[in-house]
Amino acid sequence: MTVSNETRVTHFILQGLPGNEDLQIIFFVMFFVMYVLTMAGNLLIVITIYVDSQLHYPMYFFLSNLSFIDLSFSNVTVPKYLLNFILQCKKIDFTNCLTQMFFIHFIGGAECFHLTLMAYDRYVAICNPLRYTTIMNKRVCFLLVIATWTGGLLHAFAQAFPTFELSFCGPNEVNHFFCDTHPLSVLACSNTFISETSDMVNSGTLALSCLLLVFLSYAYIISTILKINSAEGRWKAFSTCASHLMVVTLFYGPCIFIYMRPSVTFAADKVVSVFYTIVTPVLNPFIYALRTEKVKKSMKRLLGRNMSFLGIETK
Repeated sequence: MTVSNETRVTHFILQGLPGNEDLQIIFFVMFFVMYVLTMAGNLLIVITIYVDSQLHYPMYFFLSNLSFIDLSFSNVTVPKYLLNFILQCKKIDFTNCLTQMFFIHFIGGAECFHLTLMAYDRYVAICNPLRYTTIMNKRVCFLLVIATWTGGLLHAFAQAFPTFELSFCGPNEVNHFFCDTHPLSVLACSNTFISETSDMVNSGTLALSCLLLVFLSYAYIISTILKINSAEGRWKAFSTCASHLMVVTLFYGPCIFIYMRPSVTFAADKVVSVFYTIVTPVLNPFIYALRTEKVKKSMKRLLGRNMSFLGIETK
């Protein structure tokens, strides 16, 4: 690989989030709490949907995969940040840095495709309710989920490969709390035009295509909902989509701000990155669990059985 022959940089220094020592402690506690909540909330959703046969439907199958994606996303960035704070060491090996960048785009790309898939699922459920179980059968659902991960993998290769080809000869201080294409590009000694252009085109095509499909799905959904005679029926149909729309907004907003522009590092990038790497994964379980009655009831039953097993009575 060209990088390994030309680079004089063996490691990078992650500058982390801005602020004095007291503020860094606050960041650490905040990140740690959100990380624990992310792991607990998303694991609970995955286990609940897997265990409860009443939730073995496409909508909940896709929800469990989204929770698994959020678990993976948080594990790519947060543990390294927390470990660096505890050890008072901001260093990350060159290979580990590029690996982290690759998996961020792999999992992030998979989430983009998966949120589009969930919009299509809602379109079929509302616009073609009688054919829903036929169209979204188990085999189709499984293949669609595999397709989202495959799409994320292809996106990661297209996004990361141009960066892998860059030469890094110093400085090695990354103006971020994790390794990503933008902050790494500004450190490169070689020409970054190809990597920056590829970054914008790849991310822009992915984000705009997925958003267009989401909007198209919801245009048909809203049109169908408005034709429902009863207000109760319209509200019930809309409520099944509200959670997904909230997640789409929380995820796509920060991603568009960061990736659909040239590799110019703004101070706001770090704060915005916190939203789609840490805040969104911790909010998704609450958004879906609190708005989905079946999931809430199943969680209560699962927790109730576990409490009884441990000899703790629940009311």
